[in-house]
Amino acid sequence: EQLAWYARAALREKNWDTVLTAISKMSPEQAAEGAWRYWKARALKAKNQTLEANTLFAKLSTERHFYGWLAQEEVDGAMSAPLYTYKVTDEEVAEIANNVAFKRVEALQRVDLRWEAKSEWAHATKDFDDKQFLAAAEFAQSNKWYDLAIITADKTTETHDFALRYPTPYHDLIKSASAENDVDEAWVYGITRQESRFMHYAKSGVGAAGLMQLMPATAKWIAGRAGVDNYHHGMIHELDTNIALGTYYMGYTKDLMNGQEVMATAAYNAGPSRAKKWMAATPLEGAIYAETIPFSETRLYVQKVMANAHLYAPRLGLKSMPLKQRLGVIPSKFGMMSTSQEPLLEAEQASE
Repeated sequence: EQLAWYARAALREKNWDTVLTAISKMSPEQAAEGAWRYWKARALKAKNQTLEANTLFAKLSTERHFYGWLAQEEVDGAMSAPLYTYKVTDEEVAEIANNVAFKRVEALQRVDLRWEAKSEWAHATKDFDDKQFLAAAEFAQSNKWYDLAIITADKTTETHDFALRYPTPYHDLIKSASAENDVDEAWVYGITRQESRFMHYAKSGVGAAGLMQLMPATAKWIAGRAGVDNYHHGMIHELDTNIALGTYYMGYTKDLMNGQEVMATAAYNAGPSRAKKWMAATPLEGAIYAETIPFSETRLYVQKVMANAHLYAPRLGLKSMPLKQRLGVIPSKFGMMSTSQEPLLEAEQASE
């Protein structure tokens, strides 16, 4: 942990020699993590050790996660591994549907024993190969078990179906609310996928509820600010209200962060005041800001949401941009414009 923060502190200073020193002191297992392979390659590239850097980038670019997408943008297209996609057949889905284990899952879902259904599902799929994972994910999606579909499609290692990994349910509601609150629809989908896996009944251990996992106090505060008539707590579970309030809050936090989606994403998870506190005295590359968020939960959340948005843009027919560009540059804490509307305490979306 100390070595990780040694490297992160050096990243904030763009001290690439120290980044390399810190990574060199890590255990082989830690140094093999996607984060440290990516930042080692970036450090080598900064020191003009291009061949060694590109070797690391090329291998990392075959992996389907935040650092893999960033690595892809660092190498020529010819060096990137081909992406193998597969669409399952009706026969493959029928084989899943007729399996007794999945019939038990259906029965458990019908009586709202969702945790038991997930346990049954996990056991039934534990030895699956990629094509079987995709067939099971297709079966789950056909039943609108979006969480199971995403979790299962995410497990493929070589053959993928990104339509199953990144589904677009409730499209009309999300598209309309995104436009009304002037926020990127791909970003809204990125947040929602991470918050609830599109299961509208989701509820966290700290009380966040609904599709966009709003805290009750936050939802009440947003409703008052947005002019929602006769708002009551039960409305947090209504799809249209939850999406409307969640996208309003996304727009609000983005405005507070002067349009910085990375910071607004951190604010959605950990609160606006913390997102501002994590800025540096000098401008930071968005990927470095995200990497140096001190809360591991929020750090991973921001990385996953931004990777989600990167993948959702082409799925939604929106203009694509490199992930590094989407992450942008975080201004210095002295350079951000002041705002006259600081968030109230109850608008802090994070749990303590």
